[in-house]
Amino acid sequence: MGSARSLPSSQRFFHQAAFWSACGSALAILFSIAASQILMGVAILAILLARDRIRLPRPWLPLALFLLGTMISLLASGHMHDGLPQVRKLYVYLILVVMFTVLRNTADARNLMLAWCAAAGIGSVIGIVQFGAKWRAAQDLHRDFYEYYLNARITGTMGHWMTFSGEEMLVLVVLASFLLFARSMDKRIFAAGWVLAATLCAALILSDTRSVWIAVFCALLYLTWCYRKVLVLAIPVLALIGYALAPGSIKERVDSIAHPHGTTDSNDFRFIVWRTGVHIIEAHPWLGLGPEEVHQQFYQWLPADIPRPLPPGYYGHLHSIYIHYAAERGIPTTLMLMWMLGMILWDASRALRELPAGRDDIRFLLHAGVGCVLAIMVEGFFELNLGDSEVLTMFLVVTACTYVAIGAVKHYTLMGEPD
Repeated sequence: MGSARSLPSSQRFFHQAAFWSACGSALAILFSIAASQILMGVAILAILLARDRIRLPRPWLPLALFLLGTMISLLASGHMHDGLPQVRKLYVYLILVVMFTVLRNTADARNLMLAWCAAAGIGSVIGIVQFGAKWRAAQDLHRDFYEYYLNARITGTMGHWMTFSGEEMLVLVVLASFLLFARSMDKRIFAAGWVLAATLCAALILSDTRSVWIAVFCALLYLTWCYRKVLVLAIPVLALIGYALAPGSIKERVDSIAHPHGTTDSNDFRFIVWRTGVHIIEAHPWLGLGPEEVHQQFYQWLPADIPRPLPPGYYGHLHSIYIHYAAERGIPTTLMLMWMLGMILWDASRALRELPAGRDDIRFLLHAGVGCVLAIMVEGFFELNLGDSEVLTMFLVVTACTYVAIGAVKHYTLMGEPD
């Protein structure tokens, strides 16, 4: 919290209120978006009353340009009313500035991430219990479990399985980075961490979300490579063992990546929305259709050679951050988002190269940042994950913690000691 103790009592009160409200907002997103946003509003007010210096992490410029491009696209679309949900979503992006302003050292960032892991563990346990209930329900109804479950998957504390699995994905990457790179602590904490990691893995497997499986696999490959390169060979072996021991429904879901069950799986559905998105991009490469206009105009842009009726699925967005944002807001705006993601990867990787060898919390936070960006980018090929306010909030909190760690590396190199 920096020099908070030297502040006047009233200012110190608001300083502390800003810190705890912001951290509460980051934690609450695992349970309630409304509670999270209310607490963020309290944090913003407290920051202003405390007269704290507003801090902006380096990716603020590409992010600001992405948001500016969004507003230009909205104005050019001529459908201002349709795009109002994206105007309101601008509030969500403030969490990046709020968290980077209140988190002044790696200890605060580490403690927030560990609290995240514990809270996500609660959601995982709830999800696992939900899976058991759904299994029994399918048996009672004499339904094929695979078909029954795909449209009624576990949601944990969230309202949809994609939100639940996206949040659990980010927390699992953070926890894996902690277990592999954080400074030595009480062995009981690390033992509890491994138990928690197993619980998160179980919930993610039972979520049947293939895009998240692939994203987590890639992020864990990265973390393992950075920890011990030779152990990378164990990841595919463990995956094969897990597949061999998995229940039949999980094996079917893995097999469906290459061999879908007709229209039960989303393979054909995703191909259709991606083709439609490419069609839109070809016609509107610079500004897109406008925010929310893919949802409004999807069927007008559906290629004529696609057979009707369409397979079941949600056609309100294009299920890819790359295709959807380009179709909705234009290629230049989408490139601003890619610039931001690339900047985080570059800055964190450069900071890791400057950091002396050994386990410490700075390394943990930096690797967590890189791993989460990789997971978002990989899953983003298959899902509009950053369009989900809960996942977006968590990603921006991770970004803030990553830049706190980057600042600590600069302090370390200048002063010879970690911040």
